[in-house]
Amino acid sequence: MKSHTMSDNTIDIDYVAQLARLELSPEEKKLFGGQLAQVLDYFKKIDAVDVSNVEPTAHAFPIYNVWDEDKVRPGFTVEEALLNAPAKREGQVVVPRVVES
Repeated sequence: MKSHTMSDNTIDIDYVAQLARLELSPEEKKLFGGQLAQVLDYFKKIDAVDVSNVEPTAHAFPIYNVWDEDKVRPGFTVEEALLNAPAKREGQVVVPRVVES
């Protein structure tokens, strides 16, 4: 497999631009090439961390239900619910037809 890195600090920006179907000016190639090299250097730092004793997870923190328990409370009356409706008829909000017959 051919590597598309040019050195430890730069990458083949022409190849990356081709993959992304981007046309870059020489100035953009220089700018984005440097930025991508910085990103890859950061990945190297992350790769150096020993995670052999870390259990793989889909999330960094445990996920659990954080909502309060459901409690029955009084809601809006029909009149209150329709107070800001732009159009209403027979206790319902009137909206434009979206289904063709």
